[in-house]
Amino acid sequence: MFFGKDVRIFLKDEAKESYIKLKKRNDKEAKSILNSIERIKSILVDNPQYGSPVAKKLIPKSLVKIGIKNLYRVELSNYWRMLYTLESNRIDIFLFVLSIADHKGYDKLFGYKNK
Repeated sequence: MFFGKDVRIFLKDEAKESYIKLKKRNDKEAKSILNSIERIKSILVDNPQYGSPVAKKLIPKSLVKIGIKNLYRVELSNYWRMLYTLESNRIDIFLFVLSIADHKGYDKLFGYKNK
């Protein structure tokens, strides 16, 4: 509960696909990332603004096109990142996880180029 509102966490599209792929893997890296995701989810239930906010001008155009107005980034283990957005009404806060990506996928989303 955050400021008297329940926090509900949903995995959307790409994030859900990444999560399922990680669950299917049986290696040490995947287990570490999944543990990191679960730890972060428990933190976000108490404090949905835990992540680092991404400046509005830096939000990828692909996310702006689907109506994302705020974006937060959380670092996971093994240099993976989780991106999420917040929406709320009078009763609940909805936390939508939009992306769970390795460093390469994160760089691609934000248009960063490797030199």
